[in-house]
Amino acid sequence: MVFLLGLMFEITSQVAVLFITVQYNVTISANEGLPEESVVNHFQHGLKDVATVFFYTLVAIIIHAIIQEYVLDKINRKMHFSKTKHSKFNESGQLSAVYLFSFGWGTSILMSENFLSNPVNLWEGYPHTLMPFQMKFFFICQMGYWLHALPELYFQKTKKEDIPRQLVYIALYLVHIAGAYILNLNRLALVLLVLHYFVELLFHVSRLVYFSNEKRQTGFTVWAVLFVLGRLLTLSLSVLTVGFGLANADQQVLDLANGNFNVLFVRITVLATICVTQAFMMWKFINFQLRRWREQAQAQPVKPKKPQAPKTKSKKDKANGVNGVSSNGADSPRAKKEKSS
Repeated sequence: MVFLLGLMFEITSQVAVLFITVQYNVTISANEGLPEESVVNHFQHGLKDVATVFFYTLVAIIIHAIIQEYVLDKINRKMHFSKTKHSKFNESGQLSAVYLFSFGWGTSILMSENFLSNPVNLWEGYPHTLMPFQMKFFFICQMGYWLHALPELYFQKTKKEDIPRQLVYIALYLVHIAGAYILNLNRLALVLLVLHYFVELLFHVSRLVYFSNEKRQTGFTVWAVLFVLGRLLTLSLSVLTVGFGLANADQQVLDLANGNFNVLFVRITVLATICVTQAFMMWKFINFQLRRWREQAQAQPVKPKKPQAPKTKSKKDKANGVNGVSSNGADSPRAKKEKSS
């Protein structure tokens, strides 16, 4: 509210604009002499983006509180979850909303910019210092959301044993998104984020369904297959773009003024970071699957052994009697012979 009220006064409006609006606008005319409709607005990145990210971090905190109070808390009161399920349900509920929104938004940008139909655009023309408004605002909101997750650890009263795990994945998101944004690898980052968000959306939706009915676990099986495929696609696109596309580019010189980071050291660092992250995620995935299978094995009831039925007497035994005694109580002929001998 302070920033929005600042727009109403001329003295503070110039400062408030830095926080609310997207900065570094660049107007490009396709051809001179054409009408104004051919003018295209693009955006670059710079230090002023820090102020914009801070503002949308505050917006993310407000949206988080709205979803928690008006949606998740009402469901929790109806379902009567335990404390463990309560925290996991809140986490999956918040992330499902974010992943769904980000996946839809990112997919629309990919379709409008034709990155999927022509993958060469991922590295052709690097450095990609100019971004359309939707792409730059997408990255601003992404960084703002993952920054807001840090104070949410306090607001949500997260357990101490869960804080290290959440700090790790928050740091991974921030490093990859901010790193791609600064290094002008925004096209590759957008494709990988959309792919990753789709897989994570399926996982958290499956977990929400599991909390409502523990017998419904089909979603986890589908997610497990897509998770492995997602890691392979991520590595393939990264190696194709950074290892081959940028490695064969004409301009391979470090030029901070023009935003060109296409040098061997940066390419190796980017690929190493992506590979280590994917390996870490696979390791966590394998541990998760092993723990899940172990829990399922322990949850299965042990079937009691059926008592063996007593052996039935054969017809010969019934006719001759058991131990030399006939069925009518008299000695059998065989028993009489043995006694006489």
